[in-house]
Amino acid sequence: MFAVAGVSGRVGAATAEGLIRRGQKVRVLVRNEAQGEPWLRRHCEVAVVDLNDSAALAASLKGLTGAFLLLPPSQAADPLAAQAEMLSKMVAGVKKATGLKSLAFLSSAGAQHPAGTGPIVSLYKAEKALTNIVPSVTFVRAAYFLENWVPSFMPALETGELPFFGHVHLKFSQVCAHDIGDAAAAALEEQVHGTRYIEVAGKENWSVEDVAAVLTSLLGTNIKAVELPVEAAKEGLERAGLPPVMAGLYAELYQAMSRGLLHFAHPHQVKRGPTSLFDAIKPMV
Repeated sequence: MFAVAGVSGRVGAATAEGLIRRGQKVRVLVRNEAQGEPWLRRHCEVAVVDLNDSAALAASLKGLTGAFLLLPPSQAADPLAAQAEMLSKMVAGVKKATGLKSLAFLSSAGAQHPAGTGPIVSLYKAEKALTNIVPSVTFVRAAYFLENWVPSFMPALETGELPFFGHVHLKFSQVCAHDIGDAAAAALEEQVHGTRYIEVAGKENWSVEDVAAVLTSLLGTNIKAVELPVEAAKEGLERAGLPPVMAGLYAELYQAMSRGLLHFAHPHQVKRGPTSLFDAIKPMV
């Protein structure tokens, strides 16, 4: 049996679905019973667990074949500190989970860098802390989530513009949650001894203009990709409603993208998913 955290989000749900398709038994780790109800109907076990509770996490993982874990986004005043605290509890919980054979952890392209990548710095620290913690550890380093575009869809429909802090014509690695989850599920089944990194991207690289073109097709109205200066990211994100600390982190992320820091460490070994850009975006609209 495999435990899967984050099933109320897209990647966790896709990982659980990937394991179910492969005929595996799944235990979903959720924050409350309501989040577990849809998975009970899928014949999954449900464990109500706070990832900040190391003892509860250990109990939910004890004796299982493998687990998929992740650091959820934090809305705390200091998100990096909050994630560091959760990571320490997660590490303690996994260490106490006797018999756990494999771990797949959601990471990101750029997690090989110790600084300068905004919120991805937390994943650099997570990789260091979780390396070799169980016999088989896989860090699933995903490209830029296509799901990150979802909050821009309604404004794009209203204004006809899809803004981006960076070059809109440059193609870069992006990937949908379905393809990430499928890669994570496959990694859990394989149980390769030691620690490894699987870098996951979409079927091909896409630009912001490509995303705008797909939106144009799906929404039936012209959507234009609009290039904004990276230097204006923090101010623009604050105007959009992000708290200053969070805006600063994501501004640093955009700067990292423009500087090429969000690249894969092993670009010739990237695992590409099968989902086209159109098919990935269509369910989000």
